[in-house]
Amino acid sequence: MRVASRQKAVAFFVVLGSCLVALAVALNISWVILNWREGVLLLFGVIFFGLIIAGMILNTLFLVREIRRNEQHDSFINAVTHELKTPIASIRLYLETLQRRDVTEKQRREFYELMLLDTDRLMGTVKQVLKAGEVGYKHVVRERVELDFPELVSQSMELARTRHHLPPETLRFPRAAAEAAEKSARRKPIRVTGDPEELRTAVYNLFDNAIKYSGKTVDITVGIDTPDDETVALWVRDRGVGIPAHALKRIFKRFYRVPTRLNAKGTGLGLFIVRAIARAHGGKVFAQSDGEGRGTTVTMELPRSES
Repeated sequence: MRVASRQKAVAFFVVLGSCLVALAVALNISWVILNWREGVLLLFGVIFFGLIIAGMILNTLFLVREIRRNEQHDSFINAVTHELKTPIASIRLYLETLQRRDVTEKQRREFYELMLLDTDRLMGTVKQVLKAGEVGYKHVVRERVELDFPELVSQSMELARTRHHLPPETLRFPRAAAEAAEKSARRKPIRVTGDPEELRTAVYNLFDNAIKYSGKTVDITVGIDTPDDETVALWVRDRGVGIPAHALKRIFKRFYRVPTRLNAKGTGLGLFIVRAIARAHGGKVFAQSDGEGRGTTVTMELPRSES
C-alpha cells in the first residue's frame, strides 16, 4: 500500500510539472505573438521564461528524486528491522525454552546450534550495514596481496552453501573450467591483487544475492573467464526471478531492491557493496537478464595480477 501511494505521488508531481511547463509555454508563445515588435522586451521575456522553465523542471526532478530516496530508505529500514528482529526473537524463544523446561541433552545441543546460526545471521546483517557505510566513503586502502582467484571463489562458495544449508549440486563451479581458462591464457595462473577480506565479501555477496533471488529451486552456475591477459571475469548465473531491463543498472545502487513477488530477505546493500569493492580494485560489475522469470547473470571483472 505504501509503495503504491508513493508511486501515485511521483506520478502526480510529474503530471503537475508537465502541465505547468505546457501552460508556461502557451503563455510565452501568446506573449511573443502579441509583443513581437518590442525586441528588447521580447529578449528579456524569453530569457526570464527560460529561467522559469528550468527552475520548474529542476524542482520537479528534485521532488521525484526525494520521493524515491525516501521510498528506498523506508524499504531499507523495514528490511534491516526484519533481518535484526527475526534472529533475536528466535534466540530469545530458545533461551526461554531452556530456562522454563527440562530438555534432553540432544535437544539442548540442537537449540545451541540453531542459536549459533541465528547469531551468524545477525552478525552478517550488521557486517553488511557497516561495510556499506565503509565503502560509501573514501578510506585508506589496506595492504593488498596477490591471491589465487579460483581458490578464493571456491572458499566463498563453500561459505555460501554452509550459511544457506544448500547441497553441493545447487552451486556448480567446475574447477576444470577454471584450470582450462588458466591454460588458455598462456598457462598463467589466475591471480588478482587486492584486499583478501574485501574481495571475499564481494564474491560472497554475488552468491548470496543469486541464492536469495533463485526462489524455491536454487540452481546456480559459476564460472571464471579470462577475456584477455589483463582481465579476469567471475560470472554467477541463476535461474531465478530475473530482472527487468530498466532495473539492470539500478540494482547496484544503495538500498535498491528489485520489486518481485518473491519475498527475498536482504537489505538492498549486497550488490552495492560488490560494485564499490570492484571499483576500488580497478574493476567493474554488471548484470544481464532476459527479463522477469528468466534468471540473471552478474559478472564482476577485475585486473589480473602481472605475475
